[in-house]
Amino acid sequence: MKYRAISFLSILFALSAALAGAQDLGSFEKRITVKKLANGLTVVICERPEAPVFSFFTHVDAGSVQDPMGKTGLAHMFEHMAFKGTDKIGTTDYPAEKVALAKVEQAYAAYIAERDKSTGRDDQKLKQREKTWQDDIAEAEKYVKPNEFPQILESNGVEGLNAFTNLDETAYHYSLPENRLELWAYLESERFMHPVMREFYKERNVVIEERRLRTDSNPVGRLLEQFVTAAYQAHPYHRPTIGWMSDLNSFSATDAQKFFDEYYIPSNMVVAVVGDIKPSEAMPIIEKYFGRIPSHEKPDERTTTEPPQNSERRVVLRETAQPLYLEGYHRPDYRSKDDAVYDAIADLMSNGRTSRLYRALVRDKKIAADSAGFTGLPGNKYPHLFAFYAFPMPGHKPEEMGEAIHSEIERLKKEDISDEELKMITTRAKANLLRGLANNEGLAIQLAQYQARYDDWRELFHQVENLDKVTKADIRRVANQTFVPTNRTVGIIETVAPSDQKGGAQ
Repeated sequence: MKYRAISFLSILFALSAALAGAQDLGSFEKRITVKKLANGLTVVICERPEAPVFSFFTHVDAGSVQDPMGKTGLAHMFEHMAFKGTDKIGTTDYPAEKVALAKVEQAYAAYIAERDKSTGRDDQKLKQREKTWQDDIAEAEKYVKPNEFPQILESNGVEGLNAFTNLDETAYHYSLPENRLELWAYLESERFMHPVMREFYKERNVVIEERRLRTDSNPVGRLLEQFVTAAYQAHPYHRPTIGWMSDLNSFSATDAQKFFDEYYIPSNMVVAVVGDIKPSEAMPIIEKYFGRIPSHEKPDERTTTEPPQNSERRVVLRETAQPLYLEGYHRPDYRSKDDAVYDAIADLMSNGRTSRLYRALVRDKKIAADSAGFTGLPGNKYPHLFAFYAFPMPGHKPEEMGEAIHSEIERLKKEDISDEELKMITTRAKANLLRGLANNEGLAIQLAQYQARYDDWRELFHQVENLDKVTKADIRRVANQTFVPTNRTVGIIETVAPSDQKGGAQ
């Protein structure tokens, strides 16, 4: 086993050496151009002429942490609306549609006002107002050209058309042939200049079904949601990205527009473009279109600070489902001087079949089907959690997983890791970095995210340097500071027979 580990290490070193010449920081500095436009938007362009295509990644520094109180899910909801078109795309007659959409909002406001009365609600009036709202929706839909925005892209060779929202950010990305750069610049800037909240309530129903599928009908989804809300009592990380059901049934297109107006401003956005494009030709095109987006002062980014956790918290779900053990410990955000130490611990405990947790729980004790640890739950922009989990094998209980994980944690706290393990951590980090830079889309994502978080894309390469500086003493120190019972939140799924299911949590 030792010989195999050394051989694997040699292979990784060889891989790194072979690729590093074309993928090191100096090489990228020659090919990357960064410019902050007059309106505050940051553009990162990387010339990579290997194939006649380009990929982009638009990073918006707003996620569900920024959702207003009582309106959770708005950041995610606007992500859906960004594909609905503009005042020029997706409509047969925008002036008429605009009037019709305004009537929808007036009718919805009247319906909600009656529905949410604490006393004196008139059920007959409520039914009438709901009917008026639905009738106005039907009238507005007469002007819709469904899916025109994505259809334009598909007819021009788009690949990987997608977007995502999490607690920290919202992002949009896809790839096109290099001769469609100006089309992309026009379309992408237009949907952030002139979004239209068309088919809003229809799409809201899609999100409601998404929540039912991924959370309400999914035991692991329910556990994760309750686990995070137990771990975070003050900070907005306790909000689910998809939103609470009552909020999904209440917020409006007007609310989504207000969220957009506050957070989708150039100074809150980074656009990275990677591919067969020359910065000298591409930057004027990007500036021509994205420079039109109006800006205003950045929103207040302050959030409630989560107070120190001084006792263990537990969530137990009794389900007719596979058992699961999960625990998490509060740790600082990504700007911490120990961020690389946490990354090193995550790699040591969880990276592949040679990781400590896999070897101990899966291979040797044979008590778990899978076990790992990871950092970044539920996000990483703000102080977050380092988590461990294990899926028990038949005949073994979640509590047994916790004991086995704690045994490995105690070993980490008391014993130095080996020289070979320390070398493997940094070597794998270099290999992972190179793999992430291997395609246009992966590079665009990383350039945008690092530029947004550190105001310098070069920090992407410095992450490996930071791991190189991690010592055995650092790992013991951070493990002893972080992995203590009073800083721990535990989540468990206990398997029960259908007749015994309580349907609740403790």
